[in-house]
Amino acid sequence: MQTIHHPDGPRLLADIGGTNARFALEPAPGTVQAVQTLACADHARFEDAVRFYLAGANARVRHAVIAIANPVDGDAVRMTNHHWAFSIEAARRELGLETLLVVNDFTALAMSLPALGTGDLAPVGGGCALPGAAIGLVGAGTGLGVSGLVPNGERWIPLNSEGGHVAFSPLDEREVTVLRHAWQRYDHVSAERFVSGPGLVLIREALAMSRSMVQDRELSPSDIVTRGLSGGDALSLEAIDCFCGMLGTVAANLAVTLGARGGIYIGGGVVPRLGAYFVASPFRPRFERKGRFSEFTARIPTWLITAPYPALQGASAILADHLAQGRATAPRSSTEAAHA
Repeated sequence: MQTIHHPDGPRLLADIGGTNARFALEPAPGTVQAVQTLACADHARFEDAVRFYLAGANARVRHAVIAIANPVDGDAVRMTNHHWAFSIEAARRELGLETLLVVNDFTALAMSLPALGTGDLAPVGGGCALPGAAIGLVGAGTGLGVSGLVPNGERWIPLNSEGGHVAFSPLDEREVTVLRHAWQRYDHVSAERFVSGPGLVLIREALAMSRSMVQDRELSPSDIVTRGLSGGDALSLEAIDCFCGMLGTVAANLAVTLGARGGIYIGGGVVPRLGAYFVASPFRPRFERKGRFSEFTARIPTWLITAPYPALQGASAILADHLAQGRATAPRSSTEAAHA
């Protein structure tokens, strides 16, 4: 079958987190090429990172979509977990683009969910999805992303959520101890403070200090995962254990909030690194531990997203829909197109 390329050239897709920025080109619908991951810290500005990628890919693009780990409300974007800040319209002009869409990264990831197949997912626990029901999405990386999909006829409406910043709710004495430690540092302790890569570090620190243990050095999230799963560091393994239970609480809260009988999907960069441990971790038992609603959550399936670039796929769908709507209506100014 012949590939039908975009008539106006390849489109730029990007998924930007607090640590890394992943870029790709889409020359044809559903075809993602030239994927490259750049460290955000290596580039002073968002625009610099885009130019660096396009120069290396030797590509000229007219339309781009950026999925970013940040609320997107209006023209000004200021990242929560990184120093990049920019005007969407000014960036569009500087980069010579006709269209620059900027969307929340978990909104983009949510839009990829209906297209994911069994090979893109790993089940965690039981349950059975109810067709046509709402879907929930959570994911831990540099921060904690939360989103979902609500059915609207044959279409899905993504939720622009910042649910990772809801107040953290402990479920046992160990989590109360960890929360008390965080209260000494923060006026508001969100779920993201613990259910994230930096959260792993904070959990381990809290457990160590509660037991008057001397920490040999400050460990990174990657260090904690490696040391904990290797069996050589009991405290790191306990921090991972605590993290997984907390993630189960977050997922269950989202399930009952949305009535997500269509299932809960787990994304982000932390959980995939836990491998088989995550399936046997406290995540699923905690997800089903919901008091009077335990039977409700037990019927809801949970899946770990294993697809390599799902947020890019979702961002592509958002851009395609935007351009299709623009072509079906009267011409608009470039500024309006950039913000739609």
